[in-house]
Amino acid sequence: MIDYKEIGLKCGLEPHQMLDTSTKLFCKCPPEIRHEDPEFTFRRRLRPTRSEIGEIDPAALFEFKKGRTYLYEGYEDNVCLVEMDEEPPHDLNREALQIALEISLLLNAKPVDEIHVMRKIVIDGSNTTGFQRTALISMNGCIEVNGKKVPIQTICLEEDAARKIGKREGGRVVVYRLDRLGIPLIEIATAPVITSPDEAYEVARYIGRLLRITGKVKRGLGTIRQDLNISIKGGARVEIKGVQKLELLPKIVEYEALRQLRLLELKKELEKRGVKEDDISYSFIDVTDIFANSKSKIVSRALKSGGIGLAVKAPGFAGLIGYELQPGRRFGTELA
Repeated sequence: MIDYKEIGLKCGLEPHQMLDTSTKLFCKCPPEIRHEDPEFTFRRRLRPTRSEIGEIDPAALFEFKKGRTYLYEGYEDNVCLVEMDEEPPHDLNREALQIALEISLLLNAKPVDEIHVMRKIVIDGSNTTGFQRTALISMNGCIEVNGKKVPIQTICLEEDAARKIGKREGGRVVVYRLDRLGIPLIEIATAPVITSPDEAYEVARYIGRLLRITGKVKRGLGTIRQDLNISIKGGARVEIKGVQKLELLPKIVEYEALRQLRLLELKKELEKRGVKEDDISYSFIDVTDIFANSKSKIVSRALKSGGIGLAVKAPGFAGLIGYELQPGRRFGTELA
C-alpha cells in the first residue's frame, strides 16, 4: 500500500461539462451529436503562427512537423460556416453564460467584472481555427467535501472540440467530425489539495451531482470529462485528460502516483551506478538493417510500411528497461 501522505500526493481536478442549451456557443446551430454518415467533408492543414510577443508555441510546432492533413466531416443542419472557420463567430450564447453564472454561485465563486473571450492554441486538428475559444467567468470559489474545504480556482465557459473519428492513409490523414465542435462547456478547476485517490473520487462526484441538480447540463457518457493534474514530492505535475467514467478516477490517480514513485526509484538507482545526464547520448543510430529479418510482427510490420529502426546508447541502464512502473507497464514502454 502506498502512503499518499508520505509521498506528498497532490491532485487537482478539471471537470468539463456540456451545457444543455438550445444552440452552440458561437452560432445558432443545434448542439446535437449525430451518428449517421456525414453529408459533406473538406480537408485542411493547420499551421502554427507567432503569438502577440513573437513566439511560436513549441507543442504547435511539433504537431505541424508531423505533416498531417485533417479531414473534417459535417452535417447541413448542425455545422455552419462558423465551425468551418469560414465566418467570424457570432455573439456569445447568453443562455450558456447564464447557466455558467448560476453554477458559479452554487460553487461560491465570484464572477469577474468583465468577460473576455480568449484563445488557447490547439493544433492537433480538433478545432478548424487552430485555437479554442474560452472565457473566464468566475474565480475563488469553494466547496466542502466530507468536512474538507476544496478551493475552486477558476470557472470558464468554452467551446467543445470536434470528435476524433479515426486515421487514414497510414496516419497521415486524421478524421474529425464537427457536430460536437462549438457545444458549450463549463470548465471547473479545483486547487491541487486532493491527497488520495478516494478523495479525488468524492470531490468529482460532489461537483457532478451539483451540476446535475441545476437540470441544465447534458447527461450520458461523454457529456462530462475529467482532466487530472497529479504530482508527488520530487516528481513532476502530469496532466491526464479526458477521463469519462467516474469510477476510473481512483485507479488513475493511484497508477500515476505509483508511476512517478517508481521513476524516482529508478533515478536513485542510476545515481548509485554513477550515471550522469551527460553520459546519455541523444545521437540516434540507424539499425534498420539489423532488424530486417526480425520475427517480431510489430517490428516487421513497421519496417514494411516504410518505418526505420533507431537506437540510442544508454550506459548504466542494464537490467532497468524491464522495471515495472505500473501493473503491465514497464520502463521500456515509457521510453517507447
